[in-house]
Amino acid sequence: MFGWEGELPQPTKRTVDEMRPVLFNPQCRCRDPLYFMYRDLSRSDADWRWLREHRLRYDLTVIPPRDLCGERVKTKGHYHPKNDAGVGFPEIYEVLEGTAHYLLQSCIRDDIMLIAADAGDLVIIPPDYGHITINPSPDQTLSMANIVSTVFESEYGEYEAKHGAAWYELSDGTLVRNPAYGHVTPVRRLGASCRQDIQRFCKGPLYDLVGNGDALAFLNFPERYRPVFEALLKG
Repeated sequence: MFGWEGELPQPTKRTVDEMRPVLFNPQCRCRDPLYFMYRDLSRSDADWRWLREHRLRYDLTVIPPRDLCGERVKTKGHYHPKNDAGVGFPEIYEVLEGTAHYLLQSCIRDDIMLIAADAGDLVIIPPDYGHITINPSPDQTLSMANIVSTVFESEYGEYEAKHGAAWYELSDGTLVRNPAYGHVTPVRRLGASCRQDIQRFCKGPLYDLVGNGDALAFLNFPERYRPVFEALLKG
């Protein structure tokens, strides 16, 4: 697979029925699966042990191009809980192939942004933001990697209860409000978080950060990096 050498384990597959509660058209019928998730990967036993010792996980996600009855294919969407310091866990992504649209919304939905990223770009999901990933291409597969803390489980409940994110991205690229949220703020658009290498953990390839505890400490201790997250949110 693009972005990975050697064998991969069997992926977790996201089905249409699992996604139906968050789709723009929940009656949509299409073939399964919609996308594939390869979890807890490492290129060596030593890397796997290091990731485990630092409570981290490296994953790959592959999202083939699909039109879901007028909506571009996307991930289900989730929030991260807060850590012991009361700050939400962040996450970092790298686009390996294709183009990604990361649609983020704050927990109180006073800030919603769409981050466009291409191959080689890194994107940080800041604390206390829910997020989905959209493949906006009609014909190109999106492959991406992520590193995230293993301390928590992702929370899907609000996305399921609200039938998706506060906005839907349709197949023609337009954004449509999700009426289940009532009034929501407009979407602001940002570029990838790390094009300017503003911090040491913004330098890809993402897997090269495995073994660098200083660079990845923000994933478990986000309270130490508040100024960095504030700068990222300003774009």
